[in-house]
Amino acid sequence: MTILNNKPHLIFWLSVPLIILIGILSGTETMDVNIHDTYFVFTKYHLSILISALFGIIGFGYWIMKKANRKLSKWLNWIHIILTFGSLLIMLGIPLISFESKKSEFPLYDDLSTQNLILTLIFLTIIFGQLFYIINIIIGIFRKNKTSG
Repeated sequence: MTILNNKPHLIFWLSVPLIILIGILSGTETMDVNIHDTYFVFTKYHLSILISALFGIIGFGYWIMKKANRKLSKWLNWIHIILTFGSLLIMLGIPLISFESKKSEFPLYDDLSTQNLILTLIFLTIIFGQLFYIINIIIGIFRKNKTSG
């Protein structure tokens, strides 16, 4: 568990190849989100590339703070990592759950509203988790340097 406190950048950087591999293996599976009568359709591969780029940037920020010898809050690290990875795992697992009824091949709008609501709430949780990252970086910039023991 000390790797979470001392080297959180490694967790994000090591997850990048894994997420890209999941995106490649998912093939042409798509996710669609209905927002205000507009469907946004994207493949899981493109979603994995976007998430990998985000994780690379987050890992780079943590690495810069470590190289600059700045001390980050352990609690904010934990909250950020749990919210980010937990929400990501739930978001990628939601399409595996079948919310729509099995009456017809084409799901009706009302059948997808529950799935869209859950995906929206999870996406907002991920965004909320990134606020902890930004707050942690700002606090780390203004906090005094680590003391070498």
